[in-house]
Amino acid sequence: MFNLTDLQHDALVEIFNIGVGHAARAMSDIVNEEVTMSVPLITFLNRADAGSMLGNKEGSRVCGVSQHYEGAFSTEAILMFPEDKSLDIVRLMVGESVPLQELTEMEQEAMSEIGNIILNSCVGTLANIFSQELSGSLPVYHVGTSEQILTASGGLADSIVLMLHIDFILEKHQIHGYVAFILDLSALHDLREQVDRYLAKVMGSP
Repeated sequence: MFNLTDLQHDALVEIFNIGVGHAARAMSDIVNEEVTMSVPLITFLNRADAGSMLGNKEGSRVCGVSQHYEGAFSTEAILMFPEDKSLDIVRLMVGESVPLQELTEMEQEAMSEIGNIILNSCVGTLANIFSQELSGSLPVYHVGTSEQILTASGGLADSIVLMLHIDFILEKHQIHGYVAFILDLSALHDLREQVDRYLAKVMGSP
């Protein structure tokens, strides 16, 4: 399994926290409520273990939004929430007065917008801090088990999944979600190299 040193891990957590901080500010404007997001933990997992992290109940379904990124490294990024929580997030976006049937019809568009905000904030922050280009595709909406969504999002079967645990906290709600980055071995080494360059720059190494 792919591992980072403690220093590399802490640097990556710090970078992703900057990214979700940008996303939280954008989400606050949409829901007219203060939104706080943090990434307390990142882990590197194989696909099977990553799939079971959200699907801890057999057959439990999640909503996912995926985007493919190319540039400094290649990755498929996926935002995932438990299905029952996605409607809560959509209701916050569109207001309490919208009937459930209309809410369900709006779910795909609203979740795609949320995914676009959060994923682009995370990846954009990586690109800015690493001084590299990373360009993304349009968001794709998925509903299914976490295993199905991870498989549908492509990549090699032996790819490693970088999982970000995201605490998504609003004034009256607390929702836990995940962002998964599917990375092959080459992309993992590219990512680690970029983290090392960032650390050398921050620490003033030649």
